[in-house]
Amino acid sequence: MTAASPPDLLRAPLVVEFPFTRSLGPVQSAFLTGLRERVVLGVRTSDGKVMVPPTEYDPVSAEEIRDLVEVAATGTVTTWAWNPAPRPNQPLATPFAWVLVTLDGADTAILHALDAPGPEAVRTGMRVRVRWAADRIGAITDIACFEPHEGAPDAEDPGAAPHDGVFADAVTGIVAEARLDYTYSPGRAQTAYINALAERKTVGERCPSCRKVYVPPRGACPTCGVATTDQVEVGPAGTVTTYCIVNIKARGLDIEVPYVYAHIALDGAGLALHGRIGGIPYDQVRMGLRVEPVWTEGGRHPDHYRPTGEPDADYDAYKELI
Repeated sequence: MTAASPPDLLRAPLVVEFPFTRSLGPVQSAFLTGLRERVVLGVRTSDGKVMVPPTEYDPVSAEEIRDLVEVAATGTVTTWAWNPAPRPNQPLATPFAWVLVTLDGADTAILHALDAPGPEAVRTGMRVRVRWAADRIGAITDIACFEPHEGAPDAEDPGAAPHDGVFADAVTGIVAEARLDYTYSPGRAQTAYINALAERKTVGERCPSCRKVYVPPRGACPTCGVATTDQVEVGPAGTVTTYCIVNIKARGLDIEVPYVYAHIALDGAGLALHGRIGGIPYDQVRMGLRVEPVWTEGGRHPDHYRPTGEPDADYDAYKELI
């Protein structure tokens, strides 16, 4: 069938996040624990430079380095950019400047926020100091931001004094928050694909040159470089081409482990899509297994795929789709 005029394109907020827990070596542990105690630590490299934040390996020699030094909480702005519209979870809720600050006693710059009334109040070379967070936990957010500070380094500031990096109750691990929050539009081709799924149909698009049917459609053939406009309904049944057994439960996913996630070549499609396999013990899933979609009440896409009861597909029928 030939595509009609495209429907209104879909748009929806999309959050991609991957928080993970990582352990800290002695250098990073000392740096973050020091921030909790209002102490800024750097590390001295083989050529005598002081790096803040510290690294665990010398960027010149690649040797492990642990020569910790304490630097001042004051410094100089080396470059900056104004942020007129802060996003959620950024250091400040009001407009601020992103700045690179070389702290007194350091040779490299640290990136953080500068609390300033406007861009006219920020300049390269201005003096700033750390504003410490009221509640500190051993994280980079223990530096709430930088703030303007006039004058040379205070006499009591340590400069680049040696430090043993020893603190009580050291921080040994962190949760690294990786998050991307944006508005996503799937475009013409995938909008039609998603709308068809809501009607329990799977629709791909055929390349007019190589005749391969792409599911989900991409709007263009990545091999031939030409637009795809002819819509083709495929499936609903398909063949498992390859699969994996999932043994780690994902946060927010109410599925008991182990379960199987598979690549499924729907009948008539030129490449496989992925889906969960249900209705069969995980250790009985196999390549060539014939499956069909299972829809839940009100669902806009198949919940999972289950065996059709048909004989397994011959390997030659799907080997090009693995």
